[in-house]
Amino acid sequence: MKKLCLAIFLCLIAATQVQACSTEQECSDLIKQYSDQITKLQGQANTLKNQVAQFDAQIKLTTLKITDTEDKINMLGGRIDQLEVSLADLNKAFSSRAVETYKLSKFENNFSFILSANDISDAVSRFHYLQKIQEEDISLLLKLEDTQTLYKNQKQSQEDLQKELQKQKSNLSSQKIAKNSLLSATKNDESKYQSLLAQAKAQLSAFKNFVTSHGGSSILSNQTKCDSWGCYYNQRDSQWGNMGMGSSGVSMADAGCLVSSVAMVASHYGKNIKPSDIAGNSFPFVPGTAYMYQSWSGLGIVVTRTPASVSESTIDNEINAGRPVIVGLYGSFSYPQHFIVIKGKDGGGYIMNDPFLENGGSRHLTDKYTFSNIVRVDKISVN
Repeated sequence: MKKLCLAIFLCLIAATQVQACSTEQECSDLIKQYSDQITKLQGQANTLKNQVAQFDAQIKLTTLKITDTEDKINMLGGRIDQLEVSLADLNKAFSSRAVETYKLSKFENNFSFILSANDISDAVSRFHYLQKIQEEDISLLLKLEDTQTLYKNQKQSQEDLQKELQKQKSNLSSQKIAKNSLLSATKNDESKYQSLLAQAKAQLSAFKNFVTSHGGSSILSNQTKCDSWGCYYNQRDSQWGNMGMGSSGVSMADAGCLVSSVAMVASHYGKNIKPSDIAGNSFPFVPGTAYMYQSWSGLGIVVTRTPASVSESTIDNEINAGRPVIVGLYGSFSYPQHFIVIKGKDGGGYIMNDPFLENGGSRHLTDKYTFSNIVRVDKISVN
């Protein structure tokens, strides 16, 4: 048994080990190799083994890109150091030129400086001297300006590369979390993976039924509103309505009610998480789908949804304790057609944040729905 565990451990290390590159061309070739491998895998059957292989290839690709970017930053840093030395030398030279120019300025003008010569030969010498001074001043100024411009551009390039590096490192972290989430959810079991894919397909169909029956997913503007409770987010908001969810091509406007609801609950608990933050990462979702895991971690939070019985007492107990709930509407317990947040009560009626309804924050549930429309209640933990 110990030998088997060791063999599996060594295989996992080998699967994610990145081939090293020593030159820029080698790195470029390896990046292309892994990019081609990912494209090939994406065209093959959608199996757990294939999906894990895609994650491994993507992790290797991103790791190589990080190495490449770090090398570029180091090379650029060397150039910037040299430019700083050149700028110091040029500024020193320019200061010396300024002294010479100041001496000449004591004369009323250059013409008087020439006329004060002892003889013709001296006058000609002074004339050529003035010409040389002016030419050197102009040349030095041009060099100083060019070097300052180049320095400024190189510094900007360095800042851009640093931002790109941070983005790549964030992507790498997201990819590793996504792979671990998949293996945790499936227990490395192909049948469980296929079951998740079937659930994702059924849930997406339910979301589309709701959107179609409620007039379509047109994009809205200026929907976000924040107060002492937290923030109201609308899945159709122009800030993210057209954004794809996870690694799927499904838009937030079409199927982002649960993502927006989770972001709203997170904001209630003081987390600075927007719907775009969740949708922009792959780890909250079953790969290639917009189907959110019951539990996921990332973005500095851990989110867990725990289904509970549909009853007023269940909802009341949670909101009385200051814990909003996410409820599913229409459809079935397994596949609600829409999710909203129940945030409180007013005069015996529930107050909701509806992520689909235009300006749907802090609305009475009965403005649009009835209690009988609720098919599922999720208690939410955000840590």
